[in-house]
Amino acid sequence: MLLAIAAVAVGVLTTAGYLISPETVRSEVLSGIRSATGLDPILGGKASVTLFPKGSVSFADVVLGDPKRPALTAERLTARLRFFPLLVGRVEIADISLEKPTIAVDIDRDGGSNWSVLIAALARGQKPQAVRSVAAFSEMRVDNGTLLLRNDEGRTVETLNDVDFSLAWPSISKSLGATGHFVWHGEKLDASVTLADFAAALAGNRTGVKLRLNGAPMNAAFEGAFSFKPTLKVEGTLAADAASLRRTLTWAGHEPLPGGGFGRFAIKAQTSIVGDTISLAGVNVELDGNSAEGVLSFANEGRQTLQGTLAAETLNLSPYISTVRLLASNQRAWDESRLTPDGLNGMDFDLRVSAANVIMGSTKVGRTAIGANLHDGRLMISIGEAQAFGGVVKGSVALTNFDSGVDFRSQVQFADVDLESCLGQLFGFKRLEGKGTMSMTIDGTGDSVLALTRTVSGTASLTGRDGAISGINIEQLLKRLERRPLSGGGDFRTGSTPYDRIDVSLRTTQGTVEVQDMKVESTAVRLALAGSASIPDRELDLKGTAALVSPTRAGAPPFGLPFVVQGSWDDPIMLPDAEALIRRSGAAAPLLNAVRERSTRDTVRSAIERLTGGSAAPAADTAAAPAKP
Repeated sequence: MLLAIAAVAVGVLTTAGYLISPETVRSEVLSGIRSATGLDPILGGKASVTLFPKGSVSFADVVLGDPKRPALTAERLTARLRFFPLLVGRVEIADISLEKPTIAVDIDRDGGSNWSVLIAALARGQKPQAVRSVAAFSEMRVDNGTLLLRNDEGRTVETLNDVDFSLAWPSISKSLGATGHFVWHGEKLDASVTLADFAAALAGNRTGVKLRLNGAPMNAAFEGAFSFKPTLKVEGTLAADAASLRRTLTWAGHEPLPGGGFGRFAIKAQTSIVGDTISLAGVNVELDGNSAEGVLSFANEGRQTLQGTLAAETLNLSPYISTVRLLASNQRAWDESRLTPDGLNGMDFDLRVSAANVIMGSTKVGRTAIGANLHDGRLMISIGEAQAFGGVVKGSVALTNFDSGVDFRSQVQFADVDLESCLGQLFGFKRLEGKGTMSMTIDGTGDSVLALTRTVSGTASLTGRDGAISGINIEQLLKRLERRPLSGGGDFRTGSTPYDRIDVSLRTTQGTVEVQDMKVESTAVRLALAGSASIPDRELDLKGTAALVSPTRAGAPPFGLPFVVQGSWDDPIMLPDAEALIRRSGAAAPLLNAVRERSTRDTVRSAIERLTGGSAAPAADTAAAPAKP
């Protein structure tokens, strides 16, 4: 039975091959394409017709649009014919495939394109099925295609490769669905799109749309509506996520972001697109474990600009500052690695962020309001108010990227902060305890942190209260030296010196700090310091006086002593003035006076050398010198 049916079918098809001429088939297929799409393809190559075993018609070298500025060119267009209508001698198209098409979209300065005429023809072709002369096909395929987006100068702006799509053509319903994949910037993306009313979309009227994109760089979904009249307008819900926002932005063509972080990312928002502006309301965004809510807007009017306001409960900035190193690995010198904030040139943004808690490495900050503005490669961070280091911090920091390095400027005020925590975490100086207020205005230029320290200039002031200078007990040292001026040999760098108040005024020029005024007062001692410090070398060279407030003996003045502070500011050395100590020693004072007298200097020197086993006297005195015992 089955063999008989098959034999009859083969016979009918064979007969149809004689009843329907290839030219008739070719003509009716072209007519069906024009009727279903409104398009009139230009055929530059040969056409081939196959009726057995499967009916199909192929056209080589197909062009759509102006031949001088074609919207589409394809190596081959193939129309597969429906089986049963062909048995009775009627030509109906089942589906159409385009092999290796190149789809070119040329955008004109006025916003039009080389597709404008074709879209108008497509719109006219979307007539009700009842008035069509032939049954329309229901599927169109694009195999191994290329999409080119070009500007008004003919330069290719974007390219999609390996475009493979299947389009559910609206032959019965009015919707259009497309599924497939393409390759953009070397990454494959699976995509699907559904237009609720294809005819309305072609006419620029409002219609529903669903869009899905899935790939290694990102996943995105949009559901809403759009229209083109009078301008592009899109409204709906957007959701997107990526394993690495840094990788996604680089893949999309942006400059690599500076610093660390920018890993896992997700966003969901109500989206509105009008012209070149994208507005996001009800934003819920997650980045590197941080969650925030607010509003965002993105504009692409000549230069890409991001604006918005976000609020978060906890904001962990540790991932973003993890690669910022002020000190070298040995923690004894400034880092010499080249600063490369190239990501500052990629786009502009103006963001305002507030958080109840902020974490930066080991530093925890309370309620904080920050404004970040980036324009033409200049990053400005404004700290409206931050509860940090036990107090409040306000100010601004500016960073500008140049070919030869960066320019850094800062104005910051610290009110009622913990000095040990603040100075330790900002400058690595952990010798000052207590609460205090600081203000700094500094600027510098360089291609590394070390280079910045060599050019840094500005002013700074500090006022502290009820604290201590750790690493030395000045009161104990003064009392010890008052009793025994020549009792050196011990380590002075122990204990601490409590103070009631400390005042410091500094001026910095090209990396050298001038201590204009430094006073430390307590109920026990008073200190005054002056001198300089090298920021690049992290070295101190200070001179001062330390004095007891009250005398230790009745009738005697309070003991005071000049001293110097030298060495690394991480571990400075405080040395009392040796001459002053010798003068206070009753036994050593005559010796000091003796070496100052020219008549006795050589004799004293010879005696010291003989006692200590030093070198012999000069040649001129050798004969007169007595023999060593």
